[in-house]
Amino acid sequence: MQRLSGLDASFLYLETATQPLHVCSILELDTSTMPGGYTFDRLRDGLTLRIKAMPEFREKLADNRFNLDHPVWVEDRDFDVDRHVHRIGLPSPGGRIELAEICGHIASLPLDRTRPLWEMWVIENVGGTDAHDGGRIAVMTKVHHASVDGVTGANLMSKLCSTEPDAPPPDPVDGPGDASDLEIAISGALKFATRPLKLANVVPMTVSTVIDTAKRARNGSTMASPFAAPQTSFNANVTAHRNIAFAQLDLDDIKKVKSHFGVKVNDVVMALVAGVLRKFLLDRGQLPANSLVAMVPVSVHDKSDRPGRNQVSGMFSRLETSVEDPAERIKAIADANSVSKQHSSAIGATLLQDWTQFAAPAVFGVAMRVYASSRLSGARPVHNLVLSNVPGPQMPLYMLGCEVEAMYPLGPIFHGSGLNITVMSLNGKLDVGIVSCPELLPDLWGMADDFQAALDELLGAAR
Repeated sequence: MQRLSGLDASFLYLETATQPLHVCSILELDTSTMPGGYTFDRLRDGLTLRIKAMPEFREKLADNRFNLDHPVWVEDRDFDVDRHVHRIGLPSPGGRIELAEICGHIASLPLDRTRPLWEMWVIENVGGTDAHDGGRIAVMTKVHHASVDGVTGANLMSKLCSTEPDAPPPDPVDGPGDASDLEIAISGALKFATRPLKLANVVPMTVSTVIDTAKRARNGSTMASPFAAPQTSFNANVTAHRNIAFAQLDLDDIKKVKSHFGVKVNDVVMALVAGVLRKFLLDRGQLPANSLVAMVPVSVHDKSDRPGRNQVSGMFSRLETSVEDPAERIKAIADANSVSKQHSSAIGATLLQDWTQFAAPAVFGVAMRVYASSRLSGARPVHNLVLSNVPGPQMPLYMLGCEVEAMYPLGPIFHGSGLNITVMSLNGKLDVGIVSCPELLPDLWGMADDFQAALDELLGAAR
């Protein structure tokens, strides 16, 4: 058995009926490259072989009332791939609107916690094409955030994909095995008993971080503060419904902007999002005087020796949406990001992981209810949106023999922060996934289409 870390488990504890905490992706696939031709059965059989090398897809949660620590992962001895892989067809004409509508509905459905926490939906009739005659399909994946973060999710996808259409499946990998209720309870009690010792190490680190932040605040070298974000239409409590839109940009154009302004790719991505949101809010007469603030997940996989699948910290970043000129805006974003990265690096990479290790499930539940209630009374949001940038391989990929034409990543949304924009670079393209709930943002396609306009604006400023 493998025990969840506190950060992994927090995504279970914070989940509610209106706040499902899984991560998704939509892959557009060309079936003409599949050896032997596409059939759903052939795709499912290929997936079954690859899952033998992916113990994460065969594990389920185990817990009991006597366990004082977080739940554990155990092998699902009744694993059946047909419980996780589903086949549906888009209504005609099978365009992006129809695809996004059905994927939004799928994203709103919670995962079954009695089974391994993932699903895959094979969607046919994409673009009105016949997948059996070399057309296109879409594959939507759902994996619970307790099981993956951006890096581990990308690693899982890499096991489903290959650089050749006829690559053999990897060798099988053993799962974690079983665990009795007694084993779970005893090992949980032992870990619970060591918490005071670990807390003694975390408190001094936290005090040091607070002192360092206070010093940085005096000379203006801190990242944006939580609860400093202005109120917008998407900073309210979310419902159980989800809507989705997506866009695809040329990565070479992103790099042209990067090189001209001497900034990072992530700075360009943030400038794109800033341009899109500035126009969105201006068009509605809702642009705040103060800059929007994004919460940017930061991977600490290379800096952490802690257990768990979520190895992530967070950085609050100003999008400088109050700056009108796109050239000035991207420079301001890059300068603010430089300060934010320095501040984020000064905070212990494992501090978030260490503190979540001590919090009981009830603490997370109470905290979420209090925050949701505060949202109803008009409290300021912690941040305006989650913005994530996931680097992917710059080469052709094949998923179960089908060439991957796009991979749109889709993260979760939260009460008070009802917008998630995640991008992934893949084989010369930048794929943009946007998630909200229709009660807050009824139409995301205007926002999605404005990404190309925002890129054109930056390219114009770079000439």
